[in-house]
Amino acid sequence: MKKQTHNHRFWILPVITLIGVMLYGCSSQGDFSSNTDAAQKVYVAPGEYDEFYGFMSGGYNGQLGIYGIPSGRHLFTVPVFSQAAVNGYGYTDETKNMLNTSHGFVPWGDAHHPELSQTNGETDGRWIFINENNTPRIARIGLDEFRTQEIIEIPNSAGNHASAFVTPNTEYVSAATRFSIPMDENMKNMDAAIDSYAETFKGTISFIKVSGEGKMNVDFQILMPGFDYDLSHAGKGPSDGWAFFTSYNSEEAHTLLEINASKNDKDFIAAINWEKAAEYAKEGKGEMLPGKHVRNYVDHDEGGIVKTEVIEEVRVLDPRKLDGLVYFLPTPKSPHGVDVDPTGKYIVAGGKLSTVIPVHSFAKMIESIDSENYEGEVMGIPVLKYDSILHGEVENPGLGPLHTEFDGKGYAYTTAFISSEIVKWDIEKTEVVDRIGTYYSPGHLMIPGGDSQKPDGKYLVALNKITKDRYLPTGPEMFHSAQLIDISGDKMQLLLDFPTEGEPHYAQGIAAEKVIKRQKRFYDLAENSHPYRATSEKQTRIERDGKEVHVYMTTIRSHFSPDNIEGIKVGDKVYFHVTNLEQDWDVPHGFAIKGANTAELLIMPGETLTLTWEPKEVGVYPFYCTDFCSALHQEMQGYVRVSPESSNVDFKYGTGQ
Repeated sequence: MKKQTHNHRFWILPVITLIGVMLYGCSSQGDFSSNTDAAQKVYVAPGEYDEFYGFMSGGYNGQLGIYGIPSGRHLFTVPVFSQAAVNGYGYTDETKNMLNTSHGFVPWGDAHHPELSQTNGETDGRWIFINENNTPRIARIGLDEFRTQEIIEIPNSAGNHASAFVTPNTEYVSAATRFSIPMDENMKNMDAAIDSYAETFKGTISFIKVSGEGKMNVDFQILMPGFDYDLSHAGKGPSDGWAFFTSYNSEEAHTLLEINASKNDKDFIAAINWEKAAEYAKEGKGEMLPGKHVRNYVDHDEGGIVKTEVIEEVRVLDPRKLDGLVYFLPTPKSPHGVDVDPTGKYIVAGGKLSTVIPVHSFAKMIESIDSENYEGEVMGIPVLKYDSILHGEVENPGLGPLHTEFDGKGYAYTTAFISSEIVKWDIEKTEVVDRIGTYYSPGHLMIPGGDSQKPDGKYLVALNKITKDRYLPTGPEMFHSAQLIDISGDKMQLLLDFPTEGEPHYAQGIAAEKVIKRQKRFYDLAENSHPYRATSEKQTRIERDGKEVHVYMTTIRSHFSPDNIEGIKVGDKVYFHVTNLEQDWDVPHGFAIKGANTAELLIMPGETLTLTWEPKEVGVYPFYCTDFCSALHQEMQGYVRVSPESSNVDFKYGTGQ
């Protein structure tokens, strides 16, 4: 990792001072020396790298945003659940199957919670998972190429919100339904009166098994009461083998939830013994029930084309029939986040309407289970006594505590949505030690590795839901806001504001060195197995099959082959299979043609992608490279002649050589 040296700073300091003035205003708005110090801490000199990657959910844009930390620079956006015209994701023949679901092709998603893969409880830089809330799905993005490699649909679920959270060795990714729905005995969403909610509505918690190569499959689901399930985190250390899910609406209300689901003093954390559940599943316990869902994955043996697999059923475990699966921890009130500290000893809940932050003890939870210290049950699930599992309550935690992460030094940091602040507190003593304003209304926060066993307790990113006057106005619709806070000392220090795309809900951070070493810089042309590849200009050709025309095309600095094509007719469906012959890093080529109803192609070195075009009128149509690739980029173009449907024009193509 590149570092600034002391010698750099004698000439950088004046620049940094100017940046500090620009970012934070003059000394009349605050302590000028502290502003300069903040600017120094976020400054990443030209040609140098950020220390961390920050991965932020795109919310309603359905994508994953990549930012440099501490600079706040937007580095990249990974298309995941929504089509992306910028590179053809979701439009090309190779990628469009990634957006298949049991409901058909769904070109938009609501992405909330990214989660990095872990090994021995530490982020490892292999993959990042992210959920889709609206049409329940989980995606796996490979951090070797920053591409979506697999998406699996979650059956028997409505609103995949408490997702995607991994176990300490990425054995499983978990998911829980936000919206309970009426289910019959076969888990089928049925026609039922909405006011029959308490009798007929149920939820599910799903565990998706992850193979060593990353392949995902729904191993089992646990049938749950008809609550709303919100967020989750897995245990670690002594609590490894358990996972914890917040739930609200223990009232089982079905209308005007802001009132009717806020009546009970306490809701629940669901403590799931996933190791026991996995044993039950391995033994064939539970029932195989209908649960149609699809799995979309990149087939590397066939040139990276995405394939779709349909699965018809899923194993369902019922806690009324199988002992020891689930326990409820009473938690005040309408909890949002549930977070496990790095030692795995404490489980922290964020009760949106609570005046305290409850900290549950895992050891006391086990003691309470062993002694059957219950205060009742719900759908066969024991409810533990609140006082019997409590380590302590953090008083004066701010208004609207939501989500907590940890620095690995014995401190926790919690967002307070209503009072717009981050509150730092001592985990053992459950005492507030510092607080800082965030301007405005933070939801989640992120510390790199802050939900793992080995946090990098240097920076904190507050993900704010409102921007208001933080940036130049852009009309009624504005980007959301992130704020970078230094947590390396006793007192938190605000360093930087930066806008974020979509509405980030949660984020993950990881040391850049863990990811950089895995990077794929181009695709080996000799290993290209795409069925329509042309790995040299000698292989370029055009083939007709009825009204289908396949153009085997290559691109290299600075021409297409062929760049003149005749013999296409109105009514043809033309497939341009374009192979990028480059074998250097950062030399993509684009391909676009007038009148195409999909998107451009952006083809990486060594890769083959397909654009489908259906010409509707006679004429000559230009095509060109959309990515500025060389000094002769403007000359990188060609023409397609389209003749009448009844014509007898033969194929004629080439480069004139």
